[in-house]
Amino acid sequence: MDSAAPGKDKAADAGARRDEPVNIIMIGMAGSGKTTLMQRINAYLHERKTPPYVVNLDPAVSKLPFQANIDIRDTVDYKQVMSEYNLGPNGGILTSLNLFTTKLDQVMGIVEKRAATTPYFLYDTPGQIEIFTWSASGTIITNTLAATYPTVVVYVVDTPRTASPATFMSNMMYACSILYKTQLPFLVAFNKTDVVSHDFALDWMSDFEAFQQALRQQQESFMNSLMQSMSLVLDEFYSHLRVCGVSAMTGQGIDELFARVGDAVDEYYDEFRPGLQRQIEKKRRDEQAQKEEHLKRLMQDLSVAEGKEVDL
Repeated sequence: MDSAAPGKDKAADAGARRDEPVNIIMIGMAGSGKTTLMQRINAYLHERKTPPYVVNLDPAVSKLPFQANIDIRDTVDYKQVMSEYNLGPNGGILTSLNLFTTKLDQVMGIVEKRAATTPYFLYDTPGQIEIFTWSASGTIITNTLAATYPTVVVYVVDTPRTASPATFMSNMMYACSILYKTQLPFLVAFNKTDVVSHDFALDWMSDFEAFQQALRQQQESFMNSLMQSMSLVLDEFYSHLRVCGVSAMTGQGIDELFARVGDAVDEYYDEFRPGLQRQIEKKRRDEQAQKEEHLKRLMQDLSVAEGKEVDL
């Protein structure tokens, strides 16, 4: 009887993994092809008769190449927010996200209703990645999604713009900061591989000397020594990083992208969700201990005051 229990638990766990939808949060700099890649993924899933549920979180985008099921622009008028609060473009995006987050419970209600029939939920974010990644509203959205269903962050990189060591290092620093800020299963998607192959990036991440050789071919500057030091720091980061090359234009590499997403979902179940449950349990124990401490103090106050005359 006991020997069969672990097998049953694994089977139940595998069944739960198949039944739960996956949240994919797309993050990338302006011009990286993030939204075009969203369209390619959307078309890819429709072709396989597994249409996703698409959520647009960019209030400043003028036109989308896909139909969003939930669109922040239907809730918040970005230009009106800028005018009403006397804000610039970035402030307008941030405030629009803050206003939208006040309706997040309604969004999650829709997501839960669709979860049984929708395998993937896709979230397109603003090209100003720091606004989403480092803002309170972005953190609330990300944490709420991750606490509900398996969630994967896909960081989209513009491969042609990353061909020089300096821009490559900048992108990897961004990737590292996003990973440690969200603390979620993470995937770097090198986009536009139909223009420039991402093989050079794979070489630089796997071979420290290859990156040093590329640096030596550049004009000597104070940045070279800094990038050499940073490449050493990021060496451990590279060893655990999921990477794939894709082309939003041709569809090349989308199969590999979803294979990496599957690996990230396994990480969510194996590492993130148990950690989240431990945090919830710890918070529950701390709250219970705090209640017991307050009750203890109250009983002590009552015992001290018992039998004493009360001044009128």
